[in-house]
Amino acid sequence: MKSDPNLSDPDGFFEALIAAHEGLDEATGNLLNARLVLLLANQVGDLAVLRESLAAAREGLEPPPAAEAATAE
Repeated sequence: MKSDPNLSDPDGFFEALIAAHEGLDEATGNLLNARLVLLLANQVGDLAVLRESLAAAREGLEPPPAAEAATAE
């Protein structure tokens, strides 16, 4: 997994990502994000890299208290 900055134009990508969400409600924006993740995963193509990336993205994130209580049952 590449962890060093690798985007040739990170600001341009961020602007394009924000523009893609323009006019969408939260649910549709979440659907856009899910589709984008799947398209980018297909571009990566390597399951080991994808798993490492998932772990890195999840690192340090804690579930909200309500989710913790639901999982404990």
